[in-house]
Amino acid sequence: MGGRALVQWEQNRTNAPDPRGVDLYAGGAAPESGLEEVAFYQVPYTPSTQGADARLDIIARMPALEVVQLLSSGYEHVLPFVPDHVTLCNGRGLHDASTAEHALALILAAQRDLPRWAIDQGDHRWAPVPQRSLADSRVMIIGYGSIGKAVESRLLPFETEVVRVASRARPDEDVHGVDALHALLPGVDVVVLVTPLTERTRGLFGAREFALLRDDALVVNVGRGPVLDTGALLAQNGRVRAALDVTDPEPLPADHPLWDAPGVFLTPHVAGGSSAFYPRARAFLDQQLARWAKGEPLANIVRPAR
Repeated sequence: MGGRALVQWEQNRTNAPDPRGVDLYAGGAAPESGLEEVAFYQVPYTPSTQGADARLDIIARMPALEVVQLLSSGYEHVLPFVPDHVTLCNGRGLHDASTAEHALALILAAQRDLPRWAIDQGDHRWAPVPQRSLADSRVMIIGYGSIGKAVESRLLPFETEVVRVASRARPDEDVHGVDALHALLPGVDVVVLVTPLTERTRGLFGAREFALLRDDALVVNVGRGPVLDTGALLAQNGRVRAALDVTDPEPLPADHPLWDAPGVFLTPHVAGGSSAFYPRARAFLDQQLARWAKGEPLANIVRPAR
């Protein structure tokens, strides 16, 4: 394969053959020269995928481009920047462990009211009250793919029952289709959203879905902010709780009412970028560069060249 590669990290030279050269670009100001030779471009990873910046704008300056590689699972934000003749690959699988850990942490923090105790510690206040448990809860995972499976594997040791929901039913895996969502919601205690953002999932969880949940249920979103209707959540006024790693809008403006909404716990889109992610991402990138250099089929193609 001809052309140069532009990636975020130094290669492991023993495992990743160098096509004609590899240049490093960690984001920020675009390289001033050499973009016309880039054939493989790994978009520098940052946890937030909102908006266009130099990382994506420079694609238009790469006439020889063959492959755009993402390290995020979501790719909808990149599609407008990638020409039809370019293959787009994502980072499916790289975030499974990190995101699943964070989803579990959000659930436990909300169920055991850890934000309250953090505030009480700062105020030197000792005021115990009874807490909810995760054990014996019915947890629905909406978006039962690789991350959903990783979430489930961490939930089951906590003595939970997991309800699996995906875009289409998979009876052999006991996975319900999204068309069964409304019938299932009244019977669950916790909902975990791990779906990618598409036109079908935008606003998937809104006023009707909230209304079907029992009082004091918990909705956790570690997928994409716009999958959950922010206005519908605010209208709950604490009847249904939420633990969100992603929001709509994002980043959340300092004066947004979601910051102070009752029963809402927020983290700033950090689920996928843990210490476990980066070594896995570098190893995957080395392997992907090796495949590309040898002309072998690439992994994680989400939109082939047309």
